[in-house]
Amino acid sequence: MSFSNEVKNELARIEVQKKCCEKAELLGLLRMSGAVILQGRNMGIHFSTENAALARRMLQMLKSNYNVQTEVVITRSRRLKKNNRYQVRVIPSKEAGKALHELQLLPYSDLAERHKLLARSCCRRSFLRGVFLAGGSVSKPSSDYHLELVTESEELARSIVKVLHGFSLPAKITDRKNDYIVYMKEGNAIIDFLSVIGAHNALMEFENVRIVKEMRNNVNRVVNCETANLNKVVQAAVEQLESIRYLEKIGYFGKLPAALRQTAELRLEHPDASLAELARIMEGKITKSGLNHRLKKLQQIAKEMGLEINETPKEQMD
Repeated sequence: MSFSNEVKNELARIEVQKKCCEKAELLGLLRMSGAVILQGRNMGIHFSTENAALARRMLQMLKSNYNVQTEVVITRSRRLKKNNRYQVRVIPSKEAGKALHELQLLPYSDLAERHKLLARSCCRRSFLRGVFLAGGSVSKPSSDYHLELVTESEELARSIVKVLHGFSLPAKITDRKNDYIVYMKEGNAIIDFLSVIGAHNALMEFENVRIVKEMRNNVNRVVNCETANLNKVVQAAVEQLESIRYLEKIGYFGKLPAALRQTAELRLEHPDASLAELARIMEGKITKSGLNHRLKKLQQIAKEMGLEINETPKEQMD
């Protein structure tokens, strides 16, 4: 089961305590994935989903809020996975029409009246829950962070973004073919969204996986950094040894000043040591910076004497 389905199954089992919140969730569900049925002068509702728990939730909320007749038709999807699809239908009637008017779902609905359904914070949370249940998806936390809400209506997409911004969630809109996508790509934002809509179990799972993922990424960054530093140490030591051995080869080693000769002998005795380790061997007689200066001076002399060498890093790492 995908992470999106896990979230939706959890949400579909949340018990809503207030009628106003049930209607706000119905508004989100039906605006995202509902359709109006016309039969003579009467109107009905059609809603389709592959989630059995959501189909049951839709039926329960419709019957508890409106005196309507409903039916469910189960069909087999023709797509590859061949999942069951649940067609929830409200039989066209005057009562169904009243429900559509109250939920402000008709094209000529008064926007001011529709906004009254979302006047409270608890109702806006329920609305977002319905929106996600009907048209949302979220990637599993072990992969890239991505949550999106898909609708064919630009006006609805902008309304959703406005509600999300009211909860300080950084949602954005893009378009894809004939759809408008409301999306978020930040882990913290997705966690906050799951909290807003009441998916607390999914939130904990997302957070736990994210912590492990970020810890692993931090370890990898540290290892990569240490590997890069080690490579610099090795490269610098190789070039220093090459310069010192060249000076020995051409008979110039004995002509070096005492301090440079002492440093050259120290490097020959400890070819794999870092500057910090060499400074500790010298027991405080010279600093790491001083050693680096002397070794670079040895390389400069070797270069002037005819050795072709690559430039070393400005300062050897620990």
